[in-house]
Amino acid sequence: MTTLIPAIAASLLLAGAAVAQDVKPGDAKAGEKKAAMCIGCHGIPGYQASFPEVHKVPMIAGQGAKYVVAALGEYKKGERKHPTMRAVAAPLTDQDMADLAAFYEQLPKEQPQLAEKAKATPEVDALLKKGNCVSCHGENFSKPIDGSYPKLAGQHADYLFVALKAYQTNGNPQIGRSNAIMVGQVKQFSHAELKTLAQYLASLPSELHTVPQSRFR
Repeated sequence: MTTLIPAIAASLLLAGAAVAQDVKPGDAKAGEKKAAMCIGCHGIPGYQASFPEVHKVPMIAGQGAKYVVAALGEYKKGERKHPTMRAVAAPLTDQDMADLAAFYEQLPKEQPQLAEKAKATPEVDALLKKGNCVSCHGENFSKPIDGSYPKLAGQHADYLFVALKAYQTNGNPQIGRSNAIMVGQVKQFSHAELKTLAQYLASLPSELHTVPQSRFR
């Protein structure tokens, strides 16, 4: 038995590696077919969710594929707590996530007019420096240093506010996000300061937008 245990463990590791290798690069056409479960919320401009409070659902057309995969994985694992998104993400395979991400990444991006960038007030500038936001989310908060980080510029202010508050929420089985970096950054701010940040980020020129549901057909 003692000789079998290492052999079994090794075979399980190899099997896991084989499964991971089975995930092919995302297929946008396959992702379009799988997006039917997404368009009911993310394919309607201005659509509002009511949990945990009324807010517009985030724009995901224009986000990078790596971020979409990361976000879906966090919902599936419960690192982002949200009953509806957990139910959507739970049955997805890694290949499903890769295909959906490829589909949303290839949708036409908005072409932001960077000359129209809103100038941060001294108050906002101080908050951005306090959170060191640009160090991860990049120039104009639209060029993240890692693809698994989101573009923030132009995202709906009410959604950003809800998302930021989620990193401050502990012990709630339905609400909260557990990313260690964001938890550490967001805990420095009051809700009023988070709302101010969200409103500024939403005012920036953006590549993000919502592709109307009818255009998926």
